[in-house]
Amino acid sequence: MANTIIMPKLSPTMEEGQISRWLKKEGEAIEANEPIAEVDTDKATMEVTSLDAGTLLKILVGDGANAKLGETIGIIGEKDEDFSALLKDSSGTNGNSAPEAEEKVETKEKPAEPIAEKAASVSVANGAAQKNVAETAGRSYDAQRPGAKEDAPQEAPKAEVESGGSEIKSDGRVIVSPIAARMASENDINLKSIKGSGPNGRIIKRDIETVISQQSTVSSQPEDKAEPPVAPTFGQAEIQNASRFRDENTSKMRQVIAGRLAESIGPIPTFYLTVEIEMDAALELRKQINATIKEDEKVSVNDVIVKVAAQALTKHSWVNSSYQDKTVRFYEDADIGVAVAIQDGLITPVVRGANRKGIVEISKEIKEMAGRAREKKLQPEEYTGATFSISNLGMFGIKEFTAIINPPEAAIIAVGAATPTAVVRNGEIVIKNIMNVTMSCDHRAIDGVTGAKFLQTLKQMLENPLLMLM
Repeated sequence: MANTIIMPKLSPTMEEGQISRWLKKEGEAIEANEPIAEVDTDKATMEVTSLDAGTLLKILVGDGANAKLGETIGIIGEKDEDFSALLKDSSGTNGNSAPEAEEKVETKEKPAEPIAEKAASVSVANGAAQKNVAETAGRSYDAQRPGAKEDAPQEAPKAEVESGGSEIKSDGRVIVSPIAARMASENDINLKSIKGSGPNGRIIKRDIETVISQQSTVSSQPEDKAEPPVAPTFGQAEIQNASRFRDENTSKMRQVIAGRLAESIGPIPTFYLTVEIEMDAALELRKQINATIKEDEKVSVNDVIVKVAAQALTKHSWVNSSYQDKTVRFYEDADIGVAVAIQDGLITPVVRGANRKGIVEISKEIKEMAGRAREKKLQPEEYTGATFSISNLGMFGIKEFTAIINPPEAAIIAVGAATPTAVVRNGEIVIKNIMNVTMSCDHRAIDGVTGAKFLQTLKQMLENPLLMLM
């Protein structure tokens, strides 16, 4: 019998998702475990997979529209099956249902059969594996609490609509999906000049892609035929002579980052420890490793630091832990989160069991995950559940900074650049490559001496890499 397809939880921080596109059309057959739609979450684009075979009878949330967790996005069943009862039931609860859901469906004179309590099962690709990873590692996604909620659709500033632009409500609001708003902001596109093709005239992703494509075509034409770019809309401050400004919609990722960091710096009692490390031996180790491997496999200084930090964590269990109110959770392996900057913000791919992996293997894994992170293709278990994190800004010339702890981890280290510095050794002035490392510590789990001993071990191993073998 017909069943509903609901919006599943595709990441630990997800509260709603946006249908990027349906992979199946109404009336098309669906095989069990076949992907049926792509959904944009705060971190990645995920596939929704149907665990049941049947026919896609109805799409209730169209391309570009948002749906909250558990909301009905479609109906699956046997071909030509009557699904009017399910449609009526879902239309009363869905807030973002597509216009098609409002159409009348011919019903039989015979009362509809009771709706089964079990809706059609949906899952993320590799969803079962994600759950197993979390359970095996002994940690729960419950600790990864989402940040600020994002209400969809988003609104552009009040203003008059240009000729041929999108329709606006009586209060002057332009209806736009979150991903479309972000794309428009990144490409300096005036939302008021676009006529939305989504539900109720909403501007969606494909509308922005069309404009971008048209702009590319125009820019390739001779200069005298090119149209002038649309100027962004600025607001005027009420204070006289104050700077003009513009408001841009924040992405879902940026809102989650803001919420998570607010969770960290407020309730977590944090203190900081900084140590200077001579990196000459570590740099020489890196040079020796790179001399023996292919050009595209060369390791970075950060790869060496990840390995050394993982080894040091196995010797200091309190640093490789998380405070759980009435208990402290100690982790057997060092799962290192490595901060990677992407277009929308920051994401931390996790190197699982870094203490059991070699530097070259760690390097390959980080490169591969960082590439997929920038394409928003990481699976949730690949960027959640770290036991310790590393943020490195040394490649940008930053000598020293502090990083904010990523709950529920107990610590994070901020790594600066290794720069030639004049130091005194044995009564003589010599030049050494000095790197500053600052550790942010959760005082509920880590005391000052505990953190200092960990940094001492980290320093000793980086200054004498042979100690990693002991």
